[in-house]
Amino acid sequence: MRLKRVVVTGLGALTPIGNDVRSYWEALVQGVSGAVPITRFDASRFKTRFACELKGFDETDHFERKEIRTLDPYSQYAMVAAREGIADAGLLDDKLDKERIGVIWGSGVGGLLTFQEEVSDFVRGDGAPRFNPYFIPKMIADIASGHISMKYGFKGPNFTTVSACASAANAIIDSYNYICLGKAEAIVCGGSEAAITEAGIGGFNALRALSTRNDAPETASRPFDRDRDGFVLGEGAGCLVLEEYEHAQARGAKVYCEMVGGGLSADAHHVTAPHPQGEGFKAVMRNALADARVSTLEVDHINMHGTSTPLGDKTEVKAIEEVFGPEHAYQMNLNSTKSMTGHLLGATGAVELIALILTLAHGIIPPTINHFTDDAEIDSRLNFTFNKAQRRRVDIAMSNTFGFGGHNACILIKRL
Repeated sequence: MRLKRVVVTGLGALTPIGNDVRSYWEALVQGVSGAVPITRFDASRFKTRFACELKGFDETDHFERKEIRTLDPYSQYAMVAAREGIADAGLLDDKLDKERIGVIWGSGVGGLLTFQEEVSDFVRGDGAPRFNPYFIPKMIADIASGHISMKYGFKGPNFTTVSACASAANAIIDSYNYICLGKAEAIVCGGSEAAITEAGIGGFNALRALSTRNDAPETASRPFDRDRDGFVLGEGAGCLVLEEYEHAQARGAKVYCEMVGGGLSADAHHVTAPHPQGEGFKAVMRNALADARVSTLEVDHINMHGTSTPLGDKTEVKAIEEVFGPEHAYQMNLNSTKSMTGHLLGATGAVELIALILTLAHGIIPPTINHFTDDAEIDSRLNFTFNKAQRRRVDIAMSNTFGFGGHNACILIKRL
Protein backbone atom coordinates (compact mmCIF):
# COMPACT_ATOMS: atom_id res chain seq x y z
CA MET A 1 0.00 0.00 0.00
CA ARG A 2 1.03 3.61 -0.53
CA LEU A 3 1.82 5.28 2.78
CA LYS A 4 0.19 8.65 3.43
CA ARG A 5 2.24 11.78 3.94
CA VAL A 6 1.95 13.47 7.33
CA VAL A 7 2.15 17.18 8.10
CA VAL A 8 1.90 19.34 11.21
CA THR A 9 -1.08 21.72 11.16
CA GLY A 10 -1.41 22.84 14.78
CA LEU A 11 0.76 23.69 17.79
CA GLY A 12 0.03 24.37 21.45
CA ALA A 13 2.46 24.96 24.31
CA LEU A 14 2.42 25.55 28.05
CA THR A 15 6.00 25.82 29.32
CA PRO A 16 8.15 27.27 32.12
CA ILE A 17 9.22 30.08 29.78
CA GLY A 18 5.94 30.81 28.01
CA ASN A 19 2.29 29.89 28.39
CA ASP A 20 1.53 29.72 24.68
CA VAL A 21 3.45 29.00 21.48
CA ARG A 22 4.29 32.61 20.69
CA SER A 23 5.67 33.50 24.13
CA TYR A 24 7.51 30.17 24.33
CA TRP A 25 9.27 30.83 21.02
CA GLU A 26 10.19 34.41 21.93
CA ALA A 27 11.75 33.26 25.21
CA LEU A 28 13.68 30.48 23.44
CA VAL A 29 15.22 32.91 20.97
CA GLN A 30 16.12 35.33 23.77
CA GLY A 31 17.75 32.58 25.83
CA VAL A 32 15.52 32.90 28.90
CA SER A 33 16.00 30.49 31.80
CA GLY A 34 12.86 29.12 33.43
CA ALA A 35 14.59 27.94 36.63
CA VAL A 36 13.40 29.60 39.85
CA PRO A 37 13.16 28.72 43.56
CA ILE A 38 10.28 26.32 44.14
CA THR A 39 7.05 28.02 45.24
CA ARG A 40 4.68 25.01 45.28
CA PHE A 41 5.86 23.69 48.63
CA ASP A 42 8.51 24.29 51.27
CA ALA A 43 11.63 22.88 49.64
CA SER A 44 14.06 24.07 52.30
CA ARG A 45 14.89 20.55 53.48
CA PHE A 46 15.50 19.15 49.98
CA LYS A 47 18.89 18.89 48.28
CA THR A 48 17.39 20.69 45.29
CA ARG A 49 15.26 23.73 46.07
CA PHE A 50 14.51 25.04 42.57
CA ALA A 51 12.79 23.92 39.38
CA CYS A 52 11.38 25.20 36.10
CA GLU A 53 7.84 25.95 37.26
CA LEU A 54 5.09 27.42 35.11
CA LYS A 55 4.79 31.18 35.57
CA GLY A 56 1.48 32.97 36.00
CA PHE A 57 -0.62 29.87 35.43
CA ASP A 58 -3.96 29.97 37.26
CA GLU A 59 -6.22 26.99 36.68
CA THR A 60 -9.29 29.13 37.39
CA ASP A 61 -8.54 31.07 34.19
CA HIS A 62 -9.12 27.87 32.22
CA PHE A 63 -11.54 25.65 34.15
CA GLU A 64 -14.66 25.86 36.28
CA ARG A 65 -14.04 25.01 39.93
CA LYS A 66 -16.00 21.77 39.66
CA GLU A 67 -13.73 20.75 36.76
CA ILE A 68 -10.58 21.53 38.74
CA ARG A 69 -11.66 19.03 41.40
CA THR A 70 -11.58 16.29 38.75
CA LEU A 71 -8.31 17.17 37.00
CA ASP A 72 -4.77 16.58 38.22
CA PRO A 73 -2.43 19.39 37.10
CA TYR A 74 -0.94 17.14 34.42
CA SER A 75 -4.40 16.84 32.82
CA GLN A 76 -5.01 20.57 33.20
CA TYR A 77 -1.77 21.30 31.36
CA ALA A 78 -2.73 18.82 28.63
CA MET A 79 -6.13 20.43 28.14
CA VAL A 80 -4.71 23.94 27.92
CA ALA A 81 -2.02 23.03 25.36
CA ALA A 82 -4.48 20.91 23.37
CA ARG A 83 -6.98 23.76 23.21
CA GLU A 84 -4.35 26.00 21.61
CA GLY A 85 -3.18 23.30 19.19
CA ILE A 86 -6.70 22.29 18.13
CA ALA A 87 -7.73 25.90 17.52
CA ASP A 88 -4.48 26.56 15.62
CA ALA A 89 -5.20 23.60 13.34
CA GLY A 90 -8.83 24.54 12.78
CA LEU A 91 -10.12 21.19 14.04
CA LEU A 92 -13.18 22.83 15.60
CA ASP A 93 -14.89 22.69 12.18
CA ASP A 94 -18.12 20.68 12.57
CA LYS A 95 -17.79 19.44 8.99
CA LEU A 96 -14.79 17.27 9.91
CA ASP A 97 -15.34 13.55 10.46
CA LYS A 98 -14.52 13.23 14.15
CA GLU A 99 -14.44 9.46 13.93
CA ARG A 100 -11.26 9.95 11.85
CA ILE A 101 -9.60 12.26 14.40
CA GLY A 102 -7.74 10.68 17.32
CA VAL A 103 -5.85 11.65 20.46
CA ILE A 104 -2.58 9.99 21.46
CA TRP A 105 -0.96 11.57 24.51
CA GLY A 106 2.19 10.85 26.51
CA SER A 107 3.06 11.20 30.17
CA GLY A 108 5.88 9.60 32.05
CA VAL A 109 4.35 9.98 35.51
CA GLY A 110 0.69 11.02 35.22
CA GLY A 111 -1.12 12.35 38.29
CA LEU A 112 1.74 12.38 40.76
CA LEU A 113 0.36 15.21 42.91
CA THR A 114 -2.99 13.47 43.23
CA PHE A 115 -1.34 10.21 44.25
CA GLN A 116 0.90 11.96 46.77
CA GLU A 117 -1.95 13.91 48.36
CA GLU A 118 -4.38 11.00 48.61
CA VAL A 119 -1.85 8.60 50.12
CA SER A 120 -0.55 11.28 52.52
CA ASP A 121 -4.08 12.04 53.71
CA PHE A 122 -4.70 8.34 54.30
CA VAL A 123 -1.48 7.89 56.29
CA ARG A 124 -2.19 10.98 58.42
CA GLY A 125 -5.77 9.92 59.05
CA ASP A 126 -7.33 7.48 61.50
CA GLY A 127 -6.81 4.46 59.29
CA ALA A 128 -10.28 4.51 57.77
CA PRO A 129 -10.12 4.05 53.97
CA ARG A 130 -11.44 7.47 52.99
CA PHE A 131 -10.38 8.37 49.47
CA ASN A 132 -11.60 10.98 47.03
CA PRO A 133 -13.87 9.31 44.45
CA TYR A 134 -11.83 11.08 41.75
CA PHE A 135 -8.53 9.65 43.07
CA ILE A 136 -8.10 6.98 40.40
CA PRO A 137 -9.58 8.95 37.45
CA LYS A 138 -7.34 11.92 38.30
CA MET A 139 -4.19 9.88 38.77
CA ILE A 140 -4.08 7.41 35.88
CA ALA A 141 -1.69 8.33 33.09
CA ASP A 142 -4.19 7.74 30.27
CA ILE A 143 -6.87 10.13 31.50
CA ALA A 144 -5.56 13.26 29.71
CA SER A 145 -6.14 11.73 26.27
CA GLY A 146 -9.60 10.71 27.42
CA HIS A 147 -10.46 14.23 28.59
CA ILE A 148 -9.29 15.76 25.32
CA SER A 149 -11.35 13.34 23.24
CA MET A 150 -14.46 13.84 25.39
CA LYS A 151 -14.24 17.63 25.24
CA TYR A 152 -13.92 17.78 21.45
CA GLY A 153 -15.75 14.61 20.43
CA PHE A 154 -12.75 13.00 18.72
CA LYS A 155 -13.57 9.30 18.28
CA GLY A 156 -10.50 8.02 16.46
CA PRO A 157 -7.54 6.13 18.02
CA ASN A 158 -7.19 7.14 21.66
CA PHE A 159 -4.53 6.01 24.10
CA THR A 160 -1.50 7.07 26.10
CA THR A 161 2.17 6.22 25.69
CA VAL A 162 4.32 5.80 28.80
CA SER A 163 8.06 5.54 28.20
CA ALA A 164 9.54 7.95 30.75
CA CYS A 165 11.12 10.96 29.04
CA ALA A 166 10.40 9.52 25.58
CA SER A 167 6.63 9.38 26.22
CA ALA A 168 5.53 12.38 24.13
CA ALA A 169 7.90 11.48 21.31
CA ASN A 170 6.44 7.96 21.30
CA ALA A 171 2.94 9.45 21.14
CA ILE A 172 3.94 11.58 18.15
CA ILE A 173 5.58 8.65 16.35
CA ASP A 174 2.54 6.44 16.97
CA SER A 175 0.30 9.21 15.62
CA TYR A 176 2.49 9.53 12.55
CA ASN A 177 2.33 5.78 11.90
CA TYR A 178 -1.47 5.61 12.29
CA ILE A 179 -1.91 8.41 9.76
CA CYS A 180 0.67 6.91 7.38
CA LEU A 181 -1.35 3.68 7.42
CA GLY A 182 -4.63 5.50 6.76
CA LYS A 183 -6.14 4.65 10.16
CA ALA A 184 -6.84 8.33 10.95
CA GLU A 185 -6.91 11.64 9.11
CA ALA A 186 -5.70 13.77 12.02
CA ILE A 187 -4.40 13.07 15.51
CA VAL A 188 -3.96 15.43 18.44
CA CYS A 189 -0.75 14.31 20.11
CA GLY A 190 1.90 15.42 22.57
CA GLY A 191 2.52 15.10 26.27
CA SER A 192 2.18 16.71 29.68
CA GLU A 193 3.84 16.43 33.07
CA ALA A 194 3.35 17.93 36.52
CA ALA A 195 6.03 16.35 38.69
CA ILE A 196 7.25 19.37 40.68
CA THR A 197 6.03 17.95 43.98
CA GLU A 198 7.70 16.73 47.15
CA ALA A 199 7.65 13.21 45.75
CA GLY A 200 9.04 14.30 42.39
CA ILE A 201 11.91 16.38 43.74
CA GLY A 202 12.65 13.92 46.53
CA GLY A 203 12.61 10.93 44.21
CA PHE A 204 14.95 12.45 41.66
CA ASN A 205 17.20 13.72 44.45
CA ALA A 206 17.44 10.16 45.75
CA LEU A 207 18.65 9.14 42.26
CA ARG A 208 21.18 12.00 42.33
CA ALA A 209 19.77 13.07 38.98
CA LEU A 210 19.00 16.74 39.75
CA SER A 211 21.30 19.73 39.85
CA THR A 212 21.84 21.09 43.34
CA ARG A 213 23.05 24.53 42.24
CA ASN A 214 20.70 26.26 44.68
CA ASP A 215 22.76 29.47 44.78
CA ALA A 216 22.21 30.16 41.06
CA PRO A 217 19.24 28.17 39.72
CA GLU A 218 19.02 30.15 36.48
CA THR A 219 22.45 28.76 35.47
CA ALA A 220 21.89 25.24 36.78
CA SER A 221 20.81 23.62 33.51
CA ARG A 222 24.05 23.75 31.55
CA PRO A 223 24.19 20.97 28.94
CA PHE A 224 27.68 20.07 27.67
CA ASP A 225 29.38 22.38 30.18
CA ARG A 226 32.25 20.91 32.20
CA ASP A 227 30.55 21.74 35.50
CA ARG A 228 27.08 20.35 34.77
CA ASP A 229 25.73 18.47 37.77
CA GLY A 230 22.31 17.16 36.79
CA PHE A 231 19.06 18.19 35.16
CA VAL A 232 16.50 20.76 36.32
CA LEU A 233 12.95 19.46 36.69
CA GLY A 234 10.33 21.21 34.55
CA GLU A 235 6.59 20.97 34.00
CA GLY A 236 4.02 21.79 31.34
CA ALA A 237 2.68 20.42 28.07
CA GLY A 238 3.14 20.44 24.32
CA CYS A 239 0.53 19.64 21.69
CA LEU A 240 0.87 18.95 17.97
CA VAL A 241 -1.83 18.22 15.43
CA LEU A 242 -0.58 15.74 12.84
CA GLU A 243 -2.67 15.41 9.69
CA GLU A 244 -2.71 13.51 6.45
CA TYR A 245 -1.27 15.84 3.82
CA GLU A 246 -4.06 15.62 1.23
CA HIS A 247 -6.70 16.00 3.94
CA ALA A 248 -4.97 19.17 5.16
CA GLN A 249 -4.70 20.49 1.62
CA ALA A 250 -8.36 19.81 0.88
CA ARG A 251 -9.54 21.91 3.82
CA GLY A 252 -6.98 24.68 3.28
CA ALA A 253 -5.18 24.11 6.54
CA LYS A 254 -2.01 25.98 7.47
CA VAL A 255 0.96 23.60 7.29
CA TYR A 256 4.09 24.08 9.41
CA CYS A 257 6.21 21.24 8.06
CA GLU A 258 6.19 17.58 7.10
CA MET A 259 7.04 14.78 9.52
CA VAL A 260 9.06 12.31 7.49
CA GLY A 261 10.15 9.63 9.93
CA GLY A 262 10.49 8.30 13.43
CA GLY A 263 12.86 5.84 15.04
CA LEU A 264 12.66 3.76 18.20
CA SER A 265 15.20 1.64 20.08
CA ALA A 266 16.06 0.25 23.50
CA ASP A 267 19.39 0.36 25.30
CA ALA A 268 18.66 -2.97 27.07
CA HIS A 269 21.39 -1.92 29.50
CA HIS A 270 20.50 -0.11 32.76
CA VAL A 271 17.54 1.43 34.60
CA THR A 272 18.83 5.02 34.48
CA ALA A 273 22.22 5.11 32.74
CA PRO A 274 22.69 5.06 28.94
CA HIS A 275 24.70 2.34 27.28
CA PRO A 276 28.34 3.41 27.73
CA GLN A 277 29.00 3.28 23.98
CA GLY A 278 25.67 4.90 23.17
CA GLU A 279 24.45 1.86 21.26
CA GLY A 280 20.77 2.68 21.78
CA PHE A 281 21.32 6.33 20.87
CA LYS A 282 23.07 5.41 17.65
CA ALA A 283 20.45 2.84 16.74
CA VAL A 284 17.49 5.17 17.22
CA MET A 285 19.00 7.91 15.01
CA ARG A 286 19.84 5.39 12.29
CA ASN A 287 16.34 3.93 12.51
CA ALA A 288 14.77 7.38 12.10
CA LEU A 289 17.00 8.20 9.13
CA ALA A 290 16.12 4.90 7.47
CA ASP A 291 12.40 5.39 8.12
CA ALA A 292 12.54 8.88 6.61
CA ARG A 293 14.82 7.81 3.74
CA VAL A 294 17.06 10.72 4.64
CA SER A 295 20.85 10.62 4.47
CA THR A 296 23.02 11.91 7.30
CA LEU A 297 24.34 14.65 4.99
CA GLU A 298 20.84 16.12 4.61
CA VAL A 299 20.31 16.85 8.32
CA ASP A 300 20.98 20.49 9.21
CA HIS A 301 20.16 20.57 12.90
CA ILE A 302 19.54 18.35 15.93
CA ASN A 303 17.64 19.37 19.04
CA MET A 304 19.46 17.03 21.38
CA HIS A 305 18.17 15.29 24.48
CA GLY A 306 20.95 17.21 26.28
CA THR A 307 19.75 16.95 29.88
CA SER A 308 22.82 18.47 31.60
CA THR A 309 23.81 15.18 33.23
CA PRO A 310 27.50 14.26 33.30
CA LEU A 311 27.10 10.87 31.59
CA GLY A 312 24.14 11.45 29.29
CA ASP A 313 25.47 14.52 27.49
CA LYS A 314 28.84 13.12 26.49
CA THR A 315 27.33 9.79 25.43
CA GLU A 316 24.83 11.50 23.13
CA VAL A 317 27.57 13.66 21.61
CA LYS A 318 29.74 10.64 20.83
CA ALA A 319 26.77 8.84 19.30
CA ILE A 320 26.05 11.80 17.00
CA GLU A 321 29.68 11.96 15.90
CA GLU A 322 29.66 8.26 15.07
CA VAL A 323 26.33 8.31 13.19
CA PHE A 324 26.96 11.49 11.20
CA GLY A 325 30.74 11.33 10.94
CA PRO A 326 32.92 14.14 12.27
CA GLU A 327 32.95 16.13 9.03
CA HIS A 328 29.18 16.52 8.77
CA ALA A 329 28.69 16.66 12.54
CA TYR A 330 30.81 19.82 12.56
CA GLN A 331 28.54 21.37 9.89
CA MET A 332 25.29 20.89 11.81
CA ASN A 333 23.84 23.10 14.51
CA LEU A 334 23.22 21.24 17.74
CA ASN A 335 21.36 22.59 20.75
CA SER A 336 19.56 21.69 23.96
CA THR A 337 16.50 23.76 24.78
CA LYS A 338 16.44 22.03 28.19
CA SER A 339 19.03 24.63 29.16
CA MET A 340 16.02 27.01 29.24
CA THR A 341 12.91 24.93 29.90
CA GLY A 342 14.43 22.33 32.19
CA HIS A 343 13.47 18.70 31.71
CA LEU A 344 9.72 18.23 31.24
CA LEU A 345 10.03 14.43 31.50
CA GLY A 346 7.15 12.84 29.55
CA ALA A 347 6.25 16.15 27.88
CA THR A 348 9.74 16.95 26.66
CA GLY A 349 9.47 15.28 23.25
CA ALA A 350 6.49 17.45 22.30
CA VAL A 351 7.79 20.74 23.70
CA GLU A 352 11.15 20.27 22.00
CA LEU A 353 9.62 19.22 18.67
CA ILE A 354 7.59 22.44 18.72
CA ALA A 355 10.86 24.35 19.14
CA LEU A 356 12.30 22.44 16.19
CA ILE A 357 9.26 23.16 13.99
CA LEU A 358 9.48 26.88 14.77
CA THR A 359 13.20 26.76 13.98
CA LEU A 360 12.31 25.62 10.46
CA ALA A 361 9.62 28.28 10.18
CA HIS A 362 11.75 31.21 11.35
CA GLY A 363 15.28 30.23 10.34
CA ILE A 364 16.54 30.83 13.88
CA ILE A 365 18.16 28.17 16.08
CA PRO A 366 17.61 28.82 19.80
CA PRO A 367 20.73 28.76 21.95
CA THR A 368 22.07 26.31 24.48
CA ILE A 369 22.44 28.76 27.34
CA ASN A 370 24.63 28.57 30.44
CA HIS A 371 27.82 27.47 28.74
CA PHE A 372 30.80 28.69 30.74
CA THR A 373 33.56 26.10 30.48
CA ASP A 374 34.37 23.54 27.78
CA ASP A 375 34.38 19.88 28.79
CA ALA A 376 37.56 18.15 27.66
CA GLU A 377 35.52 14.99 26.97
CA ILE A 378 33.18 16.78 24.53
CA ASP A 379 34.47 17.82 21.11
CA SER A 380 34.59 21.63 21.12
CA ARG A 381 34.61 21.72 17.30
CA LEU A 382 30.89 20.88 17.32
CA ASN A 383 28.48 23.81 17.08
CA PHE A 384 26.23 23.59 20.14
CA THR A 385 24.76 27.07 19.46
CA PHE A 386 26.12 28.21 22.80
CA ASN A 387 24.60 31.20 24.60
CA LYS A 388 23.21 33.04 21.56
CA ALA A 389 20.65 32.17 18.89
CA GLN A 390 21.98 31.69 15.38
CA ARG A 391 20.28 32.37 12.06
CA ARG A 392 20.32 29.47 9.62
CA ARG A 393 18.03 27.99 7.01
CA VAL A 394 17.05 24.53 8.20
CA ASP A 395 15.45 22.13 5.75
CA ILE A 396 15.65 18.84 7.67
CA ALA A 397 15.98 18.55 11.44
CA MET A 398 16.05 15.86 14.11
CA SER A 399 14.76 15.67 17.68
CA ASN A 400 16.20 13.17 20.18
CA THR A 401 14.49 11.98 23.36
CA PHE A 402 15.76 9.25 25.67
CA GLY A 403 14.07 7.88 28.79
CA PHE A 404 14.84 5.93 31.95
CA GLY A 405 14.60 2.24 31.19
CA GLY A 406 16.55 2.71 27.97
CA HIS A 407 13.62 3.98 25.88
CA ASN A 408 14.83 5.99 22.87
CA ALA A 409 12.83 7.92 20.29
CA CYS A 410 13.92 10.12 17.39
CA ILE A 411 11.83 12.26 15.03
CA LEU A 412 12.71 13.84 11.68
CA ILE A 413 10.86 16.80 10.16
CA LYS A 414 11.26 18.53 6.81
CA ARG A 415 10.46 21.89 5.31
CA LEU A 416 7.72 21.61 2.67
